[in-house]
Amino acid sequence: MSEIKVAILDLYDGVANEGMRGFRDILERYKVKHALNLSYQVFDVRKKAQVPGLEFDAYISSGGPGSPLDSEGTEWEKKYFQLIDKLEAHNQSADPKKKHVFFVCHSFQLMCRRYGLGEIGLRRSPSFGILPVHMTADGKTEQVFDGLNEPFYTVDSRSWQVINPDMEKIGRLGMTVLALEKERPYVDLPRAMMAIRFNKYFIATQFHPEADAVGMKLLLQREDKKDEVINEHGEAKYQEMIERLEDPDKIMHTQNTIIPNFLNEAILKYQHVEVTE
Repeated sequence: MSEIKVAILDLYDGVANEGMRGFRDILERYKVKHALNLSYQVFDVRKKAQVPGLEFDAYISSGGPGSPLDSEGTEWEKKYFQLIDKLEAHNQSADPKKKHVFFVCHSFQLMCRRYGLGEIGLRRSPSFGILPVHMTADGKTEQVFDGLNEPFYTVDSRSWQVINPDMEKIGRLGMTVLALEKERPYVDLPRAMMAIRFNKYFIATQFHPEADAVGMKLLLQREDKKDEVINEHGEAKYQEMIERLEDPDKIMHTQNTIIPNFLNEAILKYQHVEVTE
């Protein structure tokens, strides 16, 4: 069986996080479930300006701290977008084996900035917790979301957001908005975009589909994060989030659904091509 190689683009800039462990856990489980000869390599994009070449079968680009605006013109970001340009060119070529990319949180924001899709700015207060996300009509027919509930629950952890999407431009570029943040009828603020399909091979989420109950519990029990949630949502919501960690239909279902569905599209279908030919 030929080796399948996945590149994980680490945009955490050396900051401790649970995201990278989440990606590794998902890939390890996927490898075992499908009996694949699968390996992955991590590239420290922001700290060391490391980027992979085109030799990987699939790419996952992580979240990360800080402003998605301030990195414009930096060496690492130039290299990052050069890679994206190369991947787009490859996918537009006659090569039958396309390169799929999943962008998470900070990567989502960078890509929205690159394409000029909406207004990127700081939230009035950070969003952190296990929160509902609502699928759009396009989201309900999205293969990567297949098997999710409406709404579905996931880990939302962001100080920045993309709002007021340019729907005319999004339509013209052949993109689709797949999900929006929870409805807040008591707050007169626009709802942030939470997921978008840029093209047939690039998909992005503002939330963290890699997050699991173990990592989230560790975070929620930290005093600073506990205070953040209580200040934003109240004590009752904090307790509800702790309870949601134990619910298999909430973030564990999301973790077991979205990125595995992406990998099915990015990897498995090409394996079947190799087997049948």
